[in-house]
Parts: sequence; structure tokens; C-alpha cells
Amino acid sequence: MGGLTTSRYTVAGGHEIHLTEAGSGDVVVFLHGSGPGASGASNFRGNIGAFVDAGYRVILPDLIGYGASSKPEGIDYTLDLFVETMFDALKQHGVERAHLVGNSLGGGIGIQIALDNPDFVSSLIMMAPGCVAEQASYFTMPGIAKMKSDFGSPDFSLEQQRGLIGALLHPSRADCITDELVAERFEVARTQPKDVLARMKTPNLGPRLGELGCPIFVMWGLDDEFCPASHGPLFLDACSNVRLLTFGHTGHWVQVERASEFNRYATEFLHECG
Repeated sequence: MGGLTTSRYTVAGGHEIHLTEAGSGDVVVFLHGSGPGASGASNFRGNIGAFVDAGYRVILPDLIGYGASSKPEGIDYTLDLFVETMFDALKQHGVERAHLVGNSLGGGIGIQIALDNPDFVSSLIMMAPGCVAEQASYFTMPGIAKMKSDFGSPDFSLEQQRGLIGALLHPSRADCITDELVAERFEVARTQPKDVLARMKTPNLGPRLGELGCPIFVMWGLDDEFCPASHGPLFLDACSNVRLLTFGHTGHWVQVERASEFNRYATEFLHECG
């Protein structure tokens, strides 16, 4: 993570959004997913260097409720809240146009930003994006059910944190779960209110996918226990400029489990987008 600079911005509602960045060139913003202890760094540490080396200015924000950003209690964590606070921080940071890379909830945030501000988004790269089905259907997925149950317990533990990271990955990728990663995410999780999951509210953006005009690259692990890979064809059916790539023996974290392949495919796609 060497060479990263850090900034904080006060956004609507008096909340603070934390972001780090590295590199120079066209802007690529990485939007992480939800879950106890999530942050820009812990989700994308294995990807930053490849994008910087490919000639991009990489920005890693922490969503509201996550990482080093504000973690308000007693509120609904709506998609609008995530989008408005993130977009405000990026604009304050001087970003006028960007490629958005989003995993899970981060993919849903990217979709909503692109729908609301099409001139801002050069392209979308999404790994198992959320918010393309009714929220209730996601809660039937085994990974999300486990996440809500474990994090909702009064004594959320380090071992529960380790188990939740494991649920993000295919069993063959267990070597990706390091003690350092578990400890890093557990320290963040200890500061998060339960509301960040218990009161999360997301809409179904599936019917609006056809409104997306930018180039789109979707990647999905076929063994995802959080966002079903069956949602991938929704993008092929609705979007005019889209490609879909699936990975066997891969779970919810394509960018971690298949880091070298993800980095290569994603940077090549960005170069093609110009």
C-alpha cells in the first residue's frame, strides 16, 4: 500500500468519507461491498498496483459505515445514502469523470451513479454486483444469511470474522484468508453499528439496466453465496455494450480469488474503452 495518499471530506449530513489514492492518469474508483469490516483497502489491496502500473489514478474510498469513514447509528443505510455521500466526496476530490469498479453493494452503487450521472461514468466494471433483484431475495442466499446472523450476535468474535471471510471465497481459495486480513477487518467491524447491515435498504435496479449506456464488464464466480451468478444474464439481455465473464471454483470475491486474471482482463478492458 506504499505511495497512497489519504483525504477526508465532510459530505451531506455532516458525515465524513475517507479515501486513499495512488497513481496518475484517468481515474478508476474502486467501490467495495458490504459486510463486517469491509473497506476499500481490504477488498482491493491485490489490485491497486496493477492498475497504477497500467497508467491509472486509483481512488479507494471507504463507504459510509465502513473502513475509516463515519459510522452513524440509528439510521437506515439506503442505496441513496451510499450514492449521495460517495458522489459528493468524489466531486469534492476534484473527480469529474471516472471508471467505476464495484463489487457486490459497490456494483449497485456504481449502477446508481451511472443512472443518475451518465456523463460522470466512463465505464463500469462489476464483480457480482448487487441491487439487481429484490432485497428479500438476497437475504435467502447462504452467505448473506450467515453474515447477518453472525454480525448481529452481541459478541461478534474474531473467529466469526474469519468464517465470514471464508464464506466470500470458494473453499479452494482458503489461502487468501490471512491472519492480517482477518485482524484488519475485525478491527473495523468492532467500530461498526449493527444498523449498517440490519437497516440496509436497497432497491431493485434490474428493470433499469437497459438505461446504462457506458461500456460494461461484469465478472462473476459461479460458486457465489452472496449474489447469485444467475443474475449475470440480466446484463446481457438488457445492456447494449456489455460483456460477461464467469469463473468456476470461485466465490464472491473474483478480484481476490482470481486477482491476476481480474487485473489483466480489467485493465485490458479499460484500455479498449480509451
